[in-house]
Amino acid sequence: MKHLNIRVHGLVQGIFFRATAKEQADRLGISGFADNKPDGSVYLEAEGEKEQLDTFVKWCYKGPSLAKVEKVEISESPLKNFSSFEVYKQSL
Repeated sequence: MKHLNIRVHGLVQGIFFRATAKEQADRLGISGFADNKPDGSVYLEAEGEKEQLDTFVKWCYKGPSLAKVEKVEISESPLKNFSSFEVYKQSL
């Protein structure tokens, strides 16, 4: 199990990026969350097995059909043992 911190920049808010990320995470068995940030990025934390996380990260580089992803930043941190994947309400 790994824990990834992912920040996605570009046209990623207002186009169902978080909801679609949840669909992908649920399909892959990944737990964590997705949250819009004031700078226009989407911040995600994701936990799961390496293979599933690799697939999820590949999806983050593309996003849903209306997304225009410009940059993805990824770092690892200790597990937080999330029980599901949540979409946080916009915290702007």
